[in-house]
Amino acid sequence: MLCRRVGDGGGPGCAPLQPASQGDLLFAPTGLGMEVMAPTTINALNGSSVKLSCTFNSCYKVENKQFSLNWTYQECRNCSEELFLQFRTKIMNKQLDRFGNRVEFTGNPTKYDVSFTLKNVQLEDEGTYNCYVLNPPDRHRGHASISLKVLTKEPPKHDSTVAVIVGASVGGFLAVVILVLMVVKCVRRKKQQRLNTDDQKTEEEGKTDGEGNPDEGTK
Repeated sequence: MLCRRVGDGGGPGCAPLQPASQGDLLFAPTGLGMEVMAPTTINALNGSSVKLSCTFNSCYKVENKQFSLNWTYQECRNCSEELFLQFRTKIMNKQLDRFGNRVEFTGNPTKYDVSFTLKNVQLEDEGTYNCYVLNPPDRHRGHASISLKVLTKEPPKHDSTVAVIVGASVGGFLAVVILVLMVVKCVRRKKQQRLNTDDQKTEEEGKTDGEGNPDEGTK
């Protein structure tokens, strides 16, 4: 079944695609019905709890008997993946030695959410967390990865001084531009008024010569 996603405001979903008309090519990309979404990187403070969010879209309703989920951990890029959380009709926590009982599934597959929370984060928890989702009849398994970074102290708060300086600089520049435009406008207006005055004087002088001074040839 090919489908297109429909945004109904109530969560992920889709509707069947209309058959292609004659002469049109119906292109179905790989994994059309499955899309898994997760943040690329998450920062967590050492000793805190952090939620690793993973959601998905599917063209089909989630059925617990068919739906499957795997969460794996990779310590490094070339390291093997370790399965620590799985869903097969129900959630199963594999309780790896590295995590113990610090992993809690906080998602809801029927709402397209398969997130989990890692408690009491340790420096050794840094690595890549892979989220694999399969929701038959979708044939393609969706996948997303999260890189977890563990911080030993809270990151410094952003200093607003730079923003204030930039804002003041931009404001000052705009003020100068406006002032220059006003000066130019005033100069042009005064010049135009001066030209109008000179033209008026010339016109008045011409009238005086024509009315008050007799022509020398008639004397």
